[in-house]
Amino acid sequence: MENTTTPSKRTGGRSAAVIHNVRTAVEELVEEKGQDRVTVPMIAERAGVNPTSIYRRWGDLPTLINDIATYQLNPERPLPENGDLQRDLTEWASELVEHYRNPVNAALLRGGASAAGERQSNCLRNRRTEAGLILQRYPDSPVTDDDVLDVVVAPIIYRVIFLPWTLEDTTAEHLVERLFR
Repeated sequence: MENTTTPSKRTGGRSAAVIHNVRTAVEELVEEKGQDRVTVPMIAERAGVNPTSIYRRWGDLPTLINDIATYQLNPERPLPENGDLQRDLTEWASELVEHYRNPVNAALLRGGASAAGERQSNCLRNRRTEAGLILQRYPDSPVTDDDVLDVVVAPIIYRVIFLPWTLEDTTAEHLVERLFR
């Protein structure tokens, strides 16, 4: 009989230290060399782990990069809650812009997006979830999470990938204003 269960990942102790060291190594190497020049053996050496530990946990470099890109913008952080949907979305979108103005975070996003292929990236899934959580507070609003993704998130991500120099302090505000026009 074939075993179809997936082994669980340990989250404490040595495993947590390995994850921390690998994430730190990826961030440092991407900053130093650029995402396209980072390899699993380089990461393993910098993190002080065996490459097999990385392959066992993440499978391949694209999956690791996607995980790190998602980890960078913590989905567990508190979301803005000001009592006004437009203000909440503007503050939330401003967090995204500020986060991705950091070149390392932008490089990790580009790597994570390319690693996702035809699958929905963790980053997109998390932003959709966050938009939905914000919108749940305003049940009478005609705005949907798809509207937020199409009008606010997608233009930010497009700029991060193709036009990073166009991410300005007012980008989020202008995009959210467009959503409410």
